[in-house]
Amino acid sequence: MGLLSQIQYPTDLRKLSVDQLPEVCQELREDIVKELSVNPGHLASSLGVAEITVALHYVYETPEDRIVWDVGHQAYGHKILTGRREQFCTNRKLGGIRPFPSPLESEYDTFACGHASNSISAALGMAVAAKLEGKDRHVVAVIGDGALSGGLAFEGLNNVSSSPNDLLIILNDNDMSIDRSVGGMQKYLLGLNTNKTYNAIKFRTTQWLRSKGLMNDDRKNGIQRLSNAIKSAIAHQQNIFDGMNIRYFGPFDGHDVKELVRILSAIKDMKGPKLLHLHTQKGHGYAPAEKDVTTWHAPGKFNPDTGERIIDNDPTKPQKYQDVFGHTLLELAKQNPKIVGVTPAMPSGCSMNIMMKEMPERTFDVGIAEGHAVTFSGGMAKDGLLPFCNIYSAFAQRAFDNIIHDVALLNLNVVFCFDRAGLVGEDGPTHHGAFDLAALRPIPNLTICSPMDEHELRRLMYTAQLPDKGPFVIRYPRGGGELQDWRCPLEEVKVGTGRKLKDGTDIAVLSIGPIGNNVTRAIAELDNNAGVAHYDIRFLKPLDEEMLHEIGKKFKRIITVENGVRNGGMGSAVMEWMSDHGYQPHIKRLGIPDKFIEHGKVSELQAIVGIDKASIKKVIQEML
Repeated sequence: MGLLSQIQYPTDLRKLSVDQLPEVCQELREDIVKELSVNPGHLASSLGVAEITVALHYVYETPEDRIVWDVGHQAYGHKILTGRREQFCTNRKLGGIRPFPSPLESEYDTFACGHASNSISAALGMAVAAKLEGKDRHVVAVIGDGALSGGLAFEGLNNVSSSPNDLLIILNDNDMSIDRSVGGMQKYLLGLNTNKTYNAIKFRTTQWLRSKGLMNDDRKNGIQRLSNAIKSAIAHQQNIFDGMNIRYFGPFDGHDVKELVRILSAIKDMKGPKLLHLHTQKGHGYAPAEKDVTTWHAPGKFNPDTGERIIDNDPTKPQKYQDVFGHTLLELAKQNPKIVGVTPAMPSGCSMNIMMKEMPERTFDVGIAEGHAVTFSGGMAKDGLLPFCNIYSAFAQRAFDNIIHDVALLNLNVVFCFDRAGLVGEDGPTHHGAFDLAALRPIPNLTICSPMDEHELRRLMYTAQLPDKGPFVIRYPRGGGELQDWRCPLEEVKVGTGRKLKDGTDIAVLSIGPIGNNVTRAIAELDNNAGVAHYDIRFLKPLDEEMLHEIGKKFKRIITVENGVRNGGMGSAVMEWMSDHGYQPHIKRLGIPDKFIEHGKVSELQAIVGIDKASIKKVIQEML
C-alpha cells in the first residue's frame, strides 16, 4: 500500500494533493477487500463510500468537525483512515475493534450507529450544541437512501428545517439497503434531477446578497421561498428538501473524489441546513460485489482475486432457523389464504424471500421502518388478514410502542417472529437480541414463546396462525439449528404448556428456547445425573402453571437458563410465580448480565456470560 501506508490519521491524508486522492481510494478498497476475504464483515457498503469517506476527512478537520455515520456497515474505510488500519484485522473478533463505529473506541466515532435512520437527529443535536456553545464546528450526517425510509429520519428532517443550524446531510443514494430499497422515497430519489446551472447561479447570488447584508433571517426566508419557486420552474418539479427549507445540491457522482472535494469545500461554510445528494454504487470497484450486492453485503470468506466465495456446504449441518421459518411460512400460506408476510427491509436475511418469490402479492417489504411494519400489520389484522411480521429482535426494540398501542391493546391476530434473538455474535451489542423477553413480558394479551428446535418452531408457527390466538411472539436465534431433518408434521401446541425433558429428584433446570440444548448436553456429561431434572418452559407467557406447581412442590433448588437478559426475563418470571404461590426454592438464574455484551463468536460470548455447556455444567455441579 503506497499512499495508504503513509496515512495513520486524517491529518496525514490532508497533507496529500487532491490529485493523489483517487489512488488513496483505490488502495482503501483493496485493503478492505483483502481483509474481509479472510475476516468476514460488511463489504459492499464500505466499498461504495470510499470516495465520500476520503473526501470528508480531507475537507473537514476531524475529529473536531463531526461526521455521523448512519449504520456502521459503511464505515470500514473511516476506521482505516482514523488510526485503526493496523488493528482492522481484528474487526468483529473477540477483544478486537468494534463492528460498528462507537465513541467508546475512538474520538473519530461520534455516535452509536448500529441501527439505521438516527444520523440526522444525532447530528442535528451536535450542530445545535455547537451553535449554542459558540463553537466553529462543522457537522455532517451521512445517510443512505435505504435508511431514509425510517420514520426517525423524517422526524429529523422535519426538525432540521425548523431549528437554527448549519448541518450538512449527505444522502448516499445507491438504491440499496441490504436488499433493494423500496417505497416512495426511493422512487422519488431515482427520478430526482436538479439543474446544475441553477445551483451555480444560486450560489453566486447568495454570496452577493450576503455581501450586501441582505441575508438576515426575514429576508433570507423570503429569498429562499422565491428561489425554491424559481428552481421548481426550471427543473419542472418540486424538490422535497428545498420545500422543507433544506438547501439541496445535486445529484452528483459520489465516486468522483476530486469533484467531491471541490463541492464540499464550496458548501462547507454556507449557513443553514444543506443536503448533498450523491449517486453511488454499492460494492463499487470490486466486480463480484457490483454484480450481486445483496450477497456481497456480507459475503463471508472469499478469494479476493477470483471473487469465489468459500461456502461451507457440509450436508450434515442443520438448516438455519431463518430458512426453516421461510419454508414453513410458505407452507402455511399455501394452506391459509389469510396469511401475509411483512418485513422491514430484511426479506433475504429472515428468508421471507422464499414466500416473496412465490407469492409476491402477499409479502410486503416496508423498508427500514420497524414501527410502521408493526402498525401496518395491525391494520391488516384488524380487517381480517393474518400477518407474520418478521423483525430482528434488536430492531424490534424500535417498535415497542407500536406493539403495545397498535396490536396488543386491540388483541389483534399478528404473529411476531423475532429472528436473531439472544446473543448474535460478531455484530455486537447493537445487534444482540437480549431484551425482548423482559421487555414484552409485562404487556397484556401477548403470547410469548421460544422453540427449542426446528420442529418446535414449525409447530409454534402452525399454532400461532390458528383462529383467535391474538398477538403471538415467537423468538429464535440466528443461524444453524439442531436437527438435520427439520421437516415434521404441522401440529398444534397447546398454548401455555411446557415439557419435562428429563425427570430428576434433586435439582430442576428450567430453560426456554434453543439454549435448552446446552442444558441437555451439560446434564448428559454429568457422572451422575439422575438427580437433575430438565424442563423446557417453552411459553414465557402464559406460563405452564401446572408444571410450575409440580416443580415447586418437588424441588428446593432450581436453575433457570435463558439467552436473554437475566433481569426481568424468564428466571425473574419463575421467581415471581414461586413467591406468589408460596414456594420458597433457592433459584439460580443464568442469563445475560446487566451490561452490554461486546462482539465475538456466539460460543465465546455464551462462555463469557455463563450460558454455554461448560458453565451450565459447573453451576449444576456446585448446586449438587
